[in-house]
Amino acid sequence: YLKISKLALAFAIIHSKPPGKSSKEYIEYLAKTVSEQDFQWKWKVEVLEAEVLRLRQELLLNRISPRFCLENRKQDTSAETLLSRESMNPTSYSSQLEDSGCDVCNDSAFDSLGTASDFHQSQHNVNTSKHWLERVPPLNLCRISKEQSLTAPVQFLQCLLEIRKLSEGQILQADFSELENDSFTICNSVSQLLDGLTVFYKSPKFPAQSFLTEGVCVLISLITDTKLSNHVLKKCFKKMEEFKKNLIQIILRNRSVNRFQALHSVSQTLGLLGRNNILRNSLISLLLSEVRQFAEQLLQAHQVQSVYDITQYENIFLLCMILEQLLRNETQESNISSSDCGGKEKIKFLKNLDQIILHLSDEFPLFSLYLWRVSVLLNSGQMQ
Repeated sequence: YLKISKLALAFAIIHSKPPGKSSKEYIEYLAKTVSEQDFQWKWKVEVLEAEVLRLRQELLLNRISPRFCLENRKQDTSAETLLSRESMNPTSYSSQLEDSGCDVCNDSAFDSLGTASDFHQSQHNVNTSKHWLERVPPLNLCRISKEQSLTAPVQFLQCLLEIRKLSEGQILQADFSELENDSFTICNSVSQLLDGLTVFYKSPKFPAQSFLTEGVCVLISLITDTKLSNHVLKKCFKKMEEFKKNLIQIILRNRSVNRFQALHSVSQTLGLLGRNNILRNSLISLLLSEVRQFAEQLLQAHQVQSVYDITQYENIFLLCMILEQLLRNETQESNISSSDCGGKEKIKFLKNLDQIILHLSDEFPLFSLYLWRVSVLLNSGQMQ
C-alpha cells in the first residue's frame, strides 16, 4: 500500500508540473515550499511555548504571593522599559568594553574578582529600580529577539527575589513551598536565562547592555539567596555546570583581536559564580582540568619542537587568574571545609607538575610561575 501511494504521488507530481519545468525541478520547488512552511511553524511554536512559560510564571508568582501579583498588575509599564533605559542609563560595563583591542586587564582588576564592585553597583540599581514590578506583556506571533529571550526570565526571577525580600521584612506573606510543586517553571526560567547569557557572551560583538549586566546580577542573587538557592541548584545544577563549561570554552576559544575586555567580563561572571560554596568546588575542578590539559599539551609541543596555539596560550592566563583567586578565597574562609577542593582533579593537577614546570620554565616563565602559584595554594596547610 505504501509503495502504491508513493507511486501515485509521483505520477500526480509529474502530471501537475508546470510547463517549462522538469519533474526534478518541480519536486525541489515543492520540497523547498514545504520546508519553509515547517520553519514558520517552528518559530510560531517557539513563541507560543514562550507565552505558555510566561503564563506559568505569572501563575506561580500568584500562588506564592497573591498580594504581590495584585499590586504588580497596577503597574502600567511595558517590558520594553528595561531595554529602552539602556540609552539613558548605561552601566559601568559599557565604559569597560569600549575596547582599544590591546588593553589587557591588570592584576588589580582580577584581585577584585571576589568583590566585583561593578556587580554590586549594578545590583544596587536592580534592587532600587521600579522594573522589579514590571509585568511582561503577552508575546506577539513574531520572532523573539535575543533581548526579549533574556529579559523575560530576568523579570520573573527578579519578582521572585523581590517577594523573598518583602517576605523577610514581613511586608508580604509568601509560600515558597510552591516552588517544589512547580519545578518546571523555575527550571525553564533559569535555563532560559543561562542560555540567553551564553548566546550574548558568544557574540563576536560583545554587548554591554544593562539587561545583560542585570541578568548576571539576578543569577548571582539567586544562587546566593539562602532560601531560593536550594530550589535553583537542586533542580538546575547540571545546567549551571554546563553554563560554567561554556564560559570557560568561550574564554579559551575566543580568537578575536579585540577580545580582552570582553573576556574580562566573562571572567568576572565565573569569579562571581565561584563565590557560591557549592559551585566553587566544581568550578575549581573544571579550571584545574583545563589548565592541566593545556600544560601537558604545551609540554608535548615543546619537547617535539612543534607549533602551539598562541591564542589559547594568551587566553589560558585568564583561567589561571580566576583559579588562583578562587583558591585564595577558599583558603581565607576558614569556616568552610576545603579538604575536597578540586577533588580528583587536584591530584591529577599536582601529579608530575614539578617536571612540567621544570621543562617549561625557560621557554614559558610566566605560565610556569602561575602553575607554581596554583600548586602552592593547593599544597598549603589550609588546603589539606
